[in-house]
Amino acid sequence: MVRRFPLHWAWVVLGTCFVNLFINYSARLGYAVILPEMIKNLSFERADAGSIYNAYLFTYIIITPFTGYLTDRFGARLVITCCALILGLGGLFMGTASGLLTACLYYAIVGLGATGMWTPVITVTQRWFAIHRRGFALGVLSTGYGLGFATMGAVFPWIVQRYNWRFAWYFLGSAALLMVIINALLLRSGPEVEGYQPWGQQNAGKNTKPAIVSYKTVSLGSVFATRTFWFIGISYFLISYALYGVTTFMVDYAKYQLQLPLEKASFLATVHGLGQIVGVLTVLPLSDYLGRKKTIIVSNAMIAVSLMGILVLGYHWGALLFFVGFMAIFYGATFPIYGACAGDYFPRKVMGTIIGAWTPFYGLGAIATHWITGALRDMTGVYRHGFFINIIMAALALFFIRLVRK
Repeated sequence: MVRRFPLHWAWVVLGTCFVNLFINYSARLGYAVILPEMIKNLSFERADAGSIYNAYLFTYIIITPFTGYLTDRFGARLVITCCALILGLGGLFMGTASGLLTACLYYAIVGLGATGMWTPVITVTQRWFAIHRRGFALGVLSTGYGLGFATMGAVFPWIVQRYNWRFAWYFLGSAALLMVIINALLLRSGPEVEGYQPWGQQNAGKNTKPAIVSYKTVSLGSVFATRTFWFIGISYFLISYALYGVTTFMVDYAKYQLQLPLEKASFLATVHGLGQIVGVLTVLPLSDYLGRKKTIIVSNAMIAVSLMGILVLGYHWGALLFFVGFMAIFYGATFPIYGACAGDYFPRKVMGTIIGAWTPFYGLGAIATHWITGALRDMTGVYRHGFFINIIMAALALFFIRLVRK
C-alpha cells in the first residue's frame, strides 16, 4: 500500500514523470539527429522532412485538449500509461518506415503518444505539490527535456554510427514501452484518494480518510468563458510565436546572415540548451515566491529585451552569445510556468483540461511563426523583419498577461 511507504509519494510521482518527459523529448530530438541518415537512406527531400514533423505537431495540437480532459475524468495514471504505450509503438514503427507516407503516419502516432507526456505530466505533478511548491517541482521536472536534448544529442550519433538509424528508433520505442510498466506501478493520479496531502502543504502527510473528488461540481463552460482563460491563452500564443521565431532559425541566422563558421553557429544551440536548464531551476522556483503572474511579466519583458539585443547587437559574437543564453533562461521556464497558471487560477478538478485547452494556443503560435518568419526571410534575404515582429509579439504577450486578474 502507498500509505505505508516511508517517502512521501509526491517524490515517486515526480521521479516517474521526469523519466517520461526525458524519453518524450528525446524522441523529438531523435528525429532531428537521425534525419540526415533517413534522408540518405529513404531519398527524402527537405520539404518531406518538414512534412513528417508537421504530422507529429498537428496530431499533438489537435489531441492534447482531449488528453487534458481525460486526465481530469479518468486520472493521469491511466492516460500517461496508455500514451506511453502509443509513444513506444510509434517509436518502433518509425524504425520500420519505408517512405514518406509511412514516416508521416508513424511519427503522427509518436505525436499522439506525446500528448500524454506534457499536459497530464505537469497536471499530476501540480496536484501532488502544494501551491507554493509547484514552481520548484516543475523546475525539477522540466530539466527532463533539457537533459533529453543534451543526452540524446550525444547518444544517438553513437547508435547510428555503430548500427543504423532504425536502431535509434527501436531503442526509443523500447524505453517508452518499459515506462508503461513503471507508470502503471508507480504513478498515482492525486494525493487525496491515496490518503496524502500535497507535499509542502501544512501538516503534509497522510490523511485519515481519502477525499472524494467530484468532477461534476465544476462547469467547464463557465471556466472557458472567463477573461482569465483567454488572456492567458492569447499571451501563451504570442510568447510562443516570439520564442520559436528566433530559436528555430537561430543557427541559420548566425551562419548565413552573420556569416559565422558552422562551429560557432551550432554552439548557439549548446548555449541555448544549457540556459534552459538554468532557467527551470531558478525562474520556476522563484515563481513560488513572486507569484506566477509577476514572474511571467518579468520573464516576457526579459525575452523582449533579449530578442532586441539579438536583432540590434547580434553582429558582435560576444553579445550574440550573451543574449541567446539570457533568452534561453526564460525560454526554459516559459512553457511550464504558463501551465502552472492552470493550478493557480482555476479549480484543481479541471486543471488538466485547462492546460490541454491552452496547448493549441502554444502550437498555433509555433506554426505561425515558422511560416511567417521563414517566408519573410525567403522574400527579403534577411531575418530582420521577422525578428522585429517577434519582439512585438513578446511585448504583446506581456501586455495580455498584465490584464489577468486573480
